[in-house]
Amino acid sequence: MPRQARLDTPGALHHIMVRGIDKSVIFRDKHDKLKILEKMGAEVTAGRCTVYAWVLMDNHVHLLFKSGEWGISTVMRKVLTWYAQYFNRRYRRTGHLFQNRYKSILCEEETYLLALVRYIHLNPIRANIISTLEGLDDYPWSGHRAIIGKAEYPWMRTEDVLSEFAGTKRKAITEYRQFVKDGIGQKHDPQFSGGGLIRSQGGWSQVLSLRRKAEKEEYDERVLGSGDFVHAILREAEEKEKRQLKIRRTGLTLSRVIEEEVKKTKVSLQELKNGSRRKAVSETRAKVARRGVEELGVSCAELARHLGVCTSSVSRVIAKAEFDNDN
Repeated sequence: MPRQARLDTPGALHHIMVRGIDKSVIFRDKHDKLKILEKMGAEVTAGRCTVYAWVLMDNHVHLLFKSGEWGISTVMRKVLTWYAQYFNRRYRRTGHLFQNRYKSILCEEETYLLALVRYIHLNPIRANIISTLEGLDDYPWSGHRAIIGKAEYPWMRTEDVLSEFAGTKRKAITEYRQFVKDGIGQKHDPQFSGGGLIRSQGGWSQVLSLRRKAEKEEYDERVLGSGDFVHAILREAEEKEKRQLKIRRTGLTLSRVIEEEVKKTKVSLQELKNGSRRKAVSETRAKVARRGVEELGVSCAELARHLGVCTSSVSRVIAKAEFDNDN
């Protein structure tokens, strides 16, 4: 069964989970964790994303952030590709570091923001690495310390989280810590990391209640939210797919898009595909990439094959084209 496309749009809230292949360790020491934080900070800042929570465990990562101009795919690809190369280089290993592609769940912010912040930051306690709130206050590998003012990460929006608790910072921190403390001892909640129907409905009680009433509501394993929220997200994705299908039915193909753009700019097809960085060539490549994504729904990997460059290069030109267009 083919994997489903990611659901994303600028300003969407995502819970992202990254795991080591076969549950293997992806951070061997403090230096590894500092390196991925440095790279993550640079990319979420460049992509104008909003980070609310994160935690680094030895063999997995949780991240809660709102996508910006680049969307989640470009930012995560840059971070994870760079880190995998760094890790393999440092430890003289080869092969994949991460388990398949990372998992992302698009979340209904109003309902789940605070619950997800707590869920993510309580990972070290659920894993028995630490056992108390005070221990979590001093745990260096999560965003919890930044929210309570014990660490500083410019790329985190701690004030957005605190504003949900109180008007003054001191009182907000006190109430936030109590909120986190109240979550200690609670069992793992599958709705935050899996469950599709259960997640979308808001829990088993809601599912069973609707079943008794013979009522149905839309759900999707890629979305955490109410049925109405899921419906709105899926409808938007479906409308986009319909627009792309309509365009493809006119006979437009990626090869034709390339022909049209090189003809406009008088760039040779050979130069376009040999990786030239000449300004006119780069601009043509960016136009082809953006049209391929927006009009045809072509993946970055397929674009890379047609343009003779690597996937990360395609991601960069698309991100730059989107940024330039928005500004």
